[in-house]
Amino acid sequence: MGNPNSFLSGNAFNSNTSLGLSAQANTPAQKRALSYANTIKPLFDEIQSSKMPADRILANYFREHKKHGSKDRKVIRESLFSLFRWWGWFRQLGEQEPSAAFFANLSACALLEAHAWQDIASAWHELSQSTVDYQQAQLLSVETLNDKLALMRQLFPTTEFKPQDLLPDWFWQICPIDAVQQTPFIAAMSSRPPIWGRAQGITSQDAVTQLQALGIEASDSHYFSDAINLGNKSMNLNDIDLYKNGKIEIQDLASQVIGQICAPEANAHWWDTCSGAGGKTLQLRSLMLARAAAPHSAGSHTRSAGSIVSSDIRSNALEELTKRAQRAQFDGISIARWKSDALPVPADHFDGVLVDAPCSCTGTWRRNPDMRWLDSIEAVTDKAILQLDILSRSSKAVKQGGLLVYATCSLSPIENEEVVKAFLEQHSEFQLMPVRHPFTGEQTEMLTIWPFEANSDGMFVAKMQRRI
Repeated sequence: MGNPNSFLSGNAFNSNTSLGLSAQANTPAQKRALSYANTIKPLFDEIQSSKMPADRILANYFREHKKHGSKDRKVIRESLFSLFRWWGWFRQLGEQEPSAAFFANLSACALLEAHAWQDIASAWHELSQSTVDYQQAQLLSVETLNDKLALMRQLFPTTEFKPQDLLPDWFWQICPIDAVQQTPFIAAMSSRPPIWGRAQGITSQDAVTQLQALGIEASDSHYFSDAINLGNKSMNLNDIDLYKNGKIEIQDLASQVIGQICAPEANAHWWDTCSGAGGKTLQLRSLMLARAAAPHSAGSHTRSAGSIVSSDIRSNALEELTKRAQRAQFDGISIARWKSDALPVPADHFDGVLVDAPCSCTGTWRRNPDMRWLDSIEAVTDKAILQLDILSRSSKAVKQGGLLVYATCSLSPIENEEVVKAFLEQHSEFQLMPVRHPFTGEQTEMLTIWPFEANSDGMFVAKMQRRI
């Protein structure tokens, strides 16, 4: 797994410093385990104290410490994210000797998620000085959430754990969930989702065949004709020709629901009001081109007369969008940056307007388990005024008979249904349009995608039409 001594370069990661973990490591495995722990602990502490996203902190660390091999990076990365994924249980353990507690947490993570480095995990267990039989614990199943709960109770028999502890207390206040759905929801939120992609300008079957030839565990989806499941293993996208040539884009399946609900006509004109780096802009354009090409041979790039204007307040995000559109060889996409409260586009002009509003991102907590512990309830309650304002201003660009789609990656009604209801009360010229849930087939007025329904992130979408 690489050179463990490389972990000790730099005082901040040296076990002799105040940030280091104290333990007597006697065996080679224990020394290695101690080195890993003394890398992971300062990262974990820095994320909690700075409240910066874990992926950003970790990327900065790896950029500054290039001696780590790929296996070392995997141990560090997956152990770090596991700590946050199960932190709701670990924080119940109360007062313990800090070093022993951290070793015990790392060891428990490796068991809960069946990590491959069981020799290191066993050494962490030894360093924690736990009296629990580790080999016996390894024999326990961890297939279900109840299995994992039983494992935790065996590892820490004096502590009471509940599934609800895996999400912060305030989350349950702002996101009421039916009791029947709680267990599958918590189980989903405590697992790693697959990487989802989307084929564009190529069939998903052709894309899957090419990806499988590269050793990537790719499969297509029966939900959408262009969706691709890329498995759970991390990959370097820049090594994949399909990605470099714009034939696939990374986009979670729940996010893909938004474009499918928009269902843009081949020659329609749409405005993506909060486009960011352009994932949904590219999806909308891909759907337009696919619809235009439908009568012709598969994979052909028939031009459509449709267009998309993409807007954001961040110029760097729009620059990234432009690069991605060029990589995909997509025409019909233009940029109009928000520079003030005034519309950056003409009023009463568009066949469709997509408002993918800034939100708390609670629906993406599966991919970012640290954020559930870094954020507070204000991350949800502070957004609704801004969301309603953006939706109201953006609605002015919809022409009569046109569509207005509101979406967030939040799971809270405060940011979702309540914003839409407030908007409709103030704008009687708009009416809700029923939508079909793509995973259950259910007809509904406003749609929440739950992470357990199709192994995806969480998402919300409502579709409205301006009356003629």
